[in-house]
Amino acid sequence: MKIMAILVTVALAVCQVPSGRLLTTAQEPQNWLMYNGTYSSQHYSGLDQIAPGNVNGLDLKWVWQAQSLDKFETTPLVLDGVMYLTEPPNNIVAIDARTGRVFWTFTYSLPAQTYSCCGKVNRGLAIHGNTLFMATLDAHLIAVDASTGKKKWDVTVVDYTQGYALTHAPLVIKDKVIVGTAGGEYGIRGFLAAYDVQAGRLAWKFYTIPGPGEPGHETWKNDAWKTGGGSIWITGSYDPDLNLTYWGIGNPGPDWNPAVRPGDNLYTDSLVALDADTGKLKWHFQFTPNDEWDFDAVNVPVLAEMEWKGEHRRLLLTGNRNGFFYVLDRTNGKFLLGRPFVKETWASGLDANGRPIKVPNKGPSEKGTETWPGVQGGTNWYAPSFSPRTKLFYLTAWENYHSTYYSWQQDYGPGKWYGGGTTKGAIQPTHREAIYRNGPESGYAVVRALDPRTGEKVWDFNMIGMSESGLLTTGGDLLFSGNREGYFFALDARSGQLLWKRYLGGQVIASPITYLVDGKQYVSIASGHSLFTFGLPQQ
Repeated sequence: MKIMAILVTVALAVCQVPSGRLLTTAQEPQNWLMYNGTYSSQHYSGLDQIAPGNVNGLDLKWVWQAQSLDKFETTPLVLDGVMYLTEPPNNIVAIDARTGRVFWTFTYSLPAQTYSCCGKVNRGLAIHGNTLFMATLDAHLIAVDASTGKKKWDVTVVDYTQGYALTHAPLVIKDKVIVGTAGGEYGIRGFLAAYDVQAGRLAWKFYTIPGPGEPGHETWKNDAWKTGGGSIWITGSYDPDLNLTYWGIGNPGPDWNPAVRPGDNLYTDSLVALDADTGKLKWHFQFTPNDEWDFDAVNVPVLAEMEWKGEHRRLLLTGNRNGFFYVLDRTNGKFLLGRPFVKETWASGLDANGRPIKVPNKGPSEKGTETWPGVQGGTNWYAPSFSPRTKLFYLTAWENYHSTYYSWQQDYGPGKWYGGGTTKGAIQPTHREAIYRNGPESGYAVVRALDPRTGEKVWDFNMIGMSESGLLTTGGDLLFSGNREGYFFALDARSGQLLWKRYLGGQVIASPITYLVDGKQYVSIASGHSLFTFGLPQQ
């Protein structure tokens, strides 16, 4: 007897998501309408039905299993009871957010070979009107009907065979959808590009590695700008009042041989603020000039408004891979505060303008140089969170973690790895047993709460081993996260106390979300190769 698998496609009545609705996402916490939650990228939801007093009763409501064994890093969108997520490498699935029932699946076929440093990943989607937008590993931008799952248009962003890939969730601003290029380990010249949401026409392009005659080009020597890297692989933020969009830029190429590229190497390891209409650079801040350690600055730029030394300021908060926490004035990029949040040995501090004061002989070498933090950084791409209730900044950090950095000469070849060296960790942080054997001196992960007004630690939640999970805080004063061991857990956002945890069986390398359907709050997280959704018992 032959069993046939039948795929049922259901046409949905999808509510429109115009640009104005995206501006007010914080006013409808029942939904999760963009990768970082809102344009401010706080990974915060005002929902408070699940709270410290009842979170211990969370039950598993449904599980959706991906038909893929690739890394599952998706952060879903939720629109009025319908969940949209990406299944690696480049499929889109529409799901009933109440039950996990699949409505439709859009399948995208990739060529036999693509170029991605760290697995065939896709982190999520953007939505505008009734159209979903997905970036692909072969460097296409796809528009799909949110009701039916049928393709509307497909544009080629760049020639992927030159080492480019697209891995992050696009960002829609007004009538444009913005996407950036990954591929920093392949000698690319990175850029951001904006396309018209209706027809996919190119509106503007900003190169993260300036060419001849462009400001910043003087920070490159030996024609190294042509293979300078500057990738973008995490979604940026947006301030509608300033009309500025903020994006973190990745490492220069080659990663570990800075002698090939003398100078500061703008705009790598920088945060850039662009005019959202034109793509014109308004300001930049570079965290690690002439980066020698692969300290990408792609970390999510979190926007917050707070009192700063008695004055109301528009702030940008970010924990950088280089081990420092930064506060900038997002109107002009002025450096306000910088402080280490993990052990670091490569810099003795920051000067008055936030430029690092490098310690000699801490860069890669032929024999190897041991440096803190290690190559994965003090933190990395996984989402931090800011709670407007607690006024605290939260991030997943790798404490006391170090690597030995090596450097060598390497020729560039299109579409070939262009690292100029390598690294070796004191431990292999993917192996839990190594943590037990070597102890915490080998490095461990924490959820760390910082006071953004001082950069000081407020509390830690320590984990055995490492974590690549993003964070979520809520109006119920909860913080949700996960780790490589496969646990999903909830903390008290004010104290860091563990309130609830469940073992899911697969590592968490994604960010949790929360939403409301039929008056019931749910929390979802990708773990292993499945998506798990929890709710309170009465639900």
